[in-house]
Amino acid sequence: MRKQAAVRQADILGVLKSSDAPLSAYQILEQLQESEPEIAPPTVYRALAALTEQGRAHKLESLKTFVPCRCDHNKSLPVLAICGDCGNVDEHDGGALLPELEAMVSPSHFSAKRHVVEIHGQCGNCAH
Repeated sequence: MRKQAAVRQADILGVLKSSDAPLSAYQILEQLQESEPEIAPPTVYRALAALTEQGRAHKLESLKTFVPCRCDHNKSLPVLAICGDCGNVDEHDGGALLPELEAMVSPSHFSAKRHVVEIHGQCGNCAH
């Protein structure tokens, strides 16, 4: 029996929330296949697309991985600080930056559909 989309999204969000590191779609698939061997990649990709569209998960474009959203982003800007050593991802609210970014791209009549900023570096735990 096929699961409803909302249930599938909840399953995938649970996998993301239980991980200490960002996960690729295939890593999520492997975890889900432990209890549901018949689950296929398109199912995971559809659910991840819905979760990112809803703002409940973020895709780290530079790493091709996903993390759960840990902030409330109503007209806000998630800023994801990614440690290159341990892989930890901290999420910050960059809402104050949003007007500046919109002003920066407005001369070209660019209309943003999604706002996510990725910053790569080293976290405080790894810097010591």
